[in-house]
Amino acid sequence: MRHLTAADIQAFEKIYRLNLVNGLPGFKPANLVGTAAPDGGTNLAVFSSALHLGSDPPLLGIITRPTTVPRHTYANLKASGCYTLNHVPVALAAAAHYTSANFPDNVSEFDECGFTAVFRGDFPAPYVAESPLSIGLRLLEEHHISNGTVLLVGTVEHIYLREEGLREDGTLDLVALADACISGLDGYHAVQPPVRFGYARPGQPPVAE
Repeated sequence: MRHLTAADIQAFEKIYRLNLVNGLPGFKPANLVGTAAPDGGTNLAVFSSALHLGSDPPLLGIITRPTTVPRHTYANLKASGCYTLNHVPVALAAAAHYTSANFPDNVSEFDECGFTAVFRGDFPAPYVAESPLSIGLRLLEEHHISNGTVLLVGTVEHIYLREEGLREDGTLDLVALADACISGLDGYHAVQPPVRFGYARPGQPPVAE
């Protein structure tokens, strides 16, 4: 088994290091974050950093890159206090990845990348019409990390999902939703049927359901 130390990692060429470290967490969720600017312009950006932080109240987090350069998503959600997380269907992975291009501030990734912005109710952030599962969040708090990245914590206010994606026990059928997941910086994968286990208890080895 190969052993890499912190010194080894730091000595790697930049792109090699980016590829390696971004792949360390394994598979990550593929989400499009939708926001709206104060002037009404819309923004859409692919994120692979969404994480569950708690269920009561329901909290989700995303990590943004350092704000040493303009970050349209960060600026918009700070201004409005709201944003959406939209699952990426594997059939639209290329279009989702295209949102990571450095478009000018006055250009909407919805328009350039072939997605449809939908405003639902009085929620001020746009959802992605093509997404099989969309979540409306309100910014609760932010935490600045030592490397300049920012953890944004949002409360879940709205969920829209296709009926076939919700099981009777409340779990999500991501295969039925044809979700994509991400590995590293640019690898998109189709979700496969899971092996599910019951609640784990000492002395009772899990059995696949």
